Amino acid sequence: MSETNAPIQTDAVIVGAGPVGLFQVFELGLLGLKAEVIDSLPQVGGQCAELYPEKPIYDIPAWPVIGAQELIDKLMEQIAPFDAGFHLGQQVTRFEKREDGRFTVVTSKDKHFDAGAVIIAAGLGAFQPRRIRAKGIETVDQARIHYKVTDRERFRGKRLLILGGGDSALDWTMDLADIAESIELVHRRKEYRGQVASVARVRELAGEGPVSERQGIISQIEPTDDGGIRLQMMDLDRNRFTVEGDEVLVFWGLAPDLGPIAEWGLELQKKQIQVDTEMFQTSIEGIFAIGDINWYPGKKKFILSGFHEAALAAFGVQKYVYPDARQFVQYTTTSPIMHKRLGVKGE
Repeated sequence: MSETNAPIQTDAVIVGAGPVGLFQVFELGLLGLKAEVIDSLPQVGGQCAELYPEKPIYDIPAWPVIGAQELIDKLMEQIAPFDAGFHLGQQVTRFEKREDGRFTVVTSKDKHFDAGAVIIAAGLGAFQPRRIRAKGIETVDQARIHYKVTDRERFRGKRLLILGGGDSALDWTMDLADIAESIELVHRRKEYRGQVASVARVRELAGEGPVSERQGIISQIEPTDDGGIRLQMMDLDRNRFTVEGDEVLVFWGLAPDLGPIAEWGLELQKKQIQVDTEMFQTSIEGIFAIGDINWYPGKKKFILSGFHEAALAAFGVQKYVYPDARQFVQYTTTSPIMHKRLGVKGE
């Protein structure tokens, strides 16, 4: 191995640079542990940055509302004292647990790591949004079909078709109702899969007029005379109808794909990695999984839950990498050790 390919020694390799992976850097740093972060995307932030950077998030403690990209920016600011290494635009291509209990990790850009532990925070894996595949999709202006919102102002004064019934569809319906000319929210059934409060607010908006609710599935898609998009639909009673708009926003969720992680020999539960709830360790000692990619009884896919998992996983990593180290909880408010690690200057 050349000197430039000499393994990077670290306490932990984190696979995934979404919000939960970033917060894992912080929790490890508080315990004096160094992390290197690998992500297949060219930037940090995971789904927040790639799919909905402008999406408002309402359930982060102490933030009544925060934009997805803003949350990532704040997390990056928070972890700055811990000097984590970031290795973006690459996947893990080789993975091996050695006899000494440490891990060899190699990426598609030939980066080598000698890691004490591995933490998988890969969200839904190599995720891709579920796309429209209806007949006629190739006949319309593809620039008018959106699977994420990167420029909210693009939709000002437009007639919007929002497809989906989960949190993303509901959140953007609420957010864009103030600036769009009209919104048709189209879901395949009457029941939504989003937060109860969001469902209630969307139905309020529908009662007030700026939003219309429709149920059905797409049978065909075609351009309108003015360059917009027309969807031929079939409702729950098999009646046919059409909806038209200037722009279509599709929020049908993500198609999960664990990619190479599926070949690591970990116990899986419906394409998710099974973990314990003491420290979110997988079936292989020394490998941990946090965030949307893991499964345990009662699992809820909230960013908030992932933050909690990262805190406990950090103690699990410390125990695995340094089994003789004494473990105790120190509070960032009062601990001089924590202040030193965070770079907090005394009064």
